[in-house]
Amino acid sequence: MNLPTWITLSRLLAIPVVFWVLANPTVGSRWWAVAVFLLAACTDWLDGYLARRLNQVTELGKFLDPLVDKLLVLAPLMVLVQLGTVPAWGVFLILARELTIAGWRVGQVKVVGANLWGKVKTVIQIVAIAVLLSPLSQTYVQLSLVLFWLAVAITWWSGLVYLIPRSQTSTP
Repeated sequence: MNLPTWITLSRLLAIPVVFWVLANPTVGSRWWAVAVFLLAACTDWLDGYLARRLNQVTELGKFLDPLVDKLLVLAPLMVLVQLGTVPAWGVFLILARELTIAGWRVGQVKVVGANLWGKVKTVIQIVAIAVLLSPLSQTYVQLSLVLFWLAVAITWWSGLVYLIPRSQTSTP
């Protein structure tokens, strides 16, 4: 395994930390959760940059990177459901899309990296989750929910954009 792949795997360490600091949510622990989550999210850019810069793009890295991204996004969303911040059915919509794409990728001979919409989806999800985790005043509750539903919509759109051209080319 190379450095970019190790950085990808290090992102997994953020998940239990976010769970732990949000076990008893306070203003301070929520800010810690935001910091840990955003730091982990930034490693997504770093591992991709290093993989390209060091010419260390691998099939394993192209498979693990989106899988770890999904776990990093879904873990805090589950906590936000538990805290009553977002509805479970909205998180289920994200989970359904993510599992569909992950399942599709498993069946592929060559792993195809994320397209532009997949990258936009990841950024919107990260921003939405960071705002939702933040202990902001009531003024920002509507903004955080708009960001959440925008993340749900873009998540589904990016999934459709990813699957439709591939399903049309895979039929005889």
